[in-house]
Amino acid sequence: MKNKIFTILSIGLLFTFLMQGCDEAEPGIPVEKPVYDMSGLARGADVSWLTEMEKSGIKFYDEAGRETECMTLLRSLGVNSIRLRVWVDPQEGWCNREDFLMKAYRANNLGMRLMVDFHYSDSWADPGQQTKPVSWADYGMDQLCEAVQTHTVDILSGLQEMAITPEWVQVGNETGNGMLWNEGKADISMANYARLNNAGYDAVKSVFPNAKVIVHLQEGDRSDLFNWIFDGLKSNGGKWDVIGMSLYPEIDEYITKTEACVANMKALTEKFGCEVMMCEVGMAAADPEHCKEWLLLLRDKTKDMKANLGMFYWEPQCYGDWKAYGKGAFDDNGKPTVAMDAFAK
Repeated sequence: MKNKIFTILSIGLLFTFLMQGCDEAEPGIPVEKPVYDMSGLARGADVSWLTEMEKSGIKFYDEAGRETECMTLLRSLGVNSIRLRVWVDPQEGWCNREDFLMKAYRANNLGMRLMVDFHYSDSWADPGQQTKPVSWADYGMDQLCEAVQTHTVDILSGLQEMAITPEWVQVGNETGNGMLWNEGKADISMANYARLNNAGYDAVKSVFPNAKVIVHLQEGDRSDLFNWIFDGLKSNGGKWDVIGMSLYPEIDEYITKTEACVANMKALTEKFGCEVMMCEVGMAAADPEHCKEWLLLLRDKTKDMKANLGMFYWEPQCYGDWKAYGKGAFDDNGKPTVAMDAFAK
């Protein structure tokens, strides 16, 4: 009941946010509405920091300098999909259940497709840390599997109550050495990692049977890493629908890393018979021209791959000194750089 009350209240409160992106016109004058392509390959953006940025007073502007709600602006640039992370019990609340559902509602109201990114942590889960949530700290394997299942169902049921259907769901974030360390650390026990992965997979399918479940690793150009993890998962009964990748090349290496990544994508799809997706991409914001060249190269080399589902830029809306993140795709005036041209249809 508590969650349903929250959902109802959220829908009413969020109209304020949503109306920020609506075009205004004089009464009686018809406005030609743009047509947005929400089909085909995902041209996505992870904007999980967005509500925190808005709370801090950060604004976003279109090319003409008009203040525009961020997701609306991204949609006008060709972005058709939004990726949002979920933490279990974050200290400051951002990316918890309520914050996630608010952003998901806004994206859905704009007609955007949705990817859910479960970190199964109270904070960042990535190659350097896969820390168990504080409330799960003393759990053994059986309890961890149950907690993954319960948390996954709880979050997705919140979407279901709001009539929002995600297209893709990640069970873990950049799990190149498993998740929920140390119990689920792959180089300690691949079997345990497979159990935890399957708990998430089965939980997703119990709520949204048609959602595509992604296992997402870092360093998409590293075939050795991907073959180790996916061979290990397969041999331990691991389940997935899509292989997800990250790629963050430096400017002087983006051609060679892209070629290696694309070759890895092709080899993996042939070996495992599944689809692939670039779940995170990014490059230094200080050189948007090269970033655009790279994104176009990646897009062009993968667009005709039948197994490829598309790509997501990681937090392109970041600018200035926000969180010291230097790979956004907006300039210091809060406007999109030319790097975002790569998301146009």
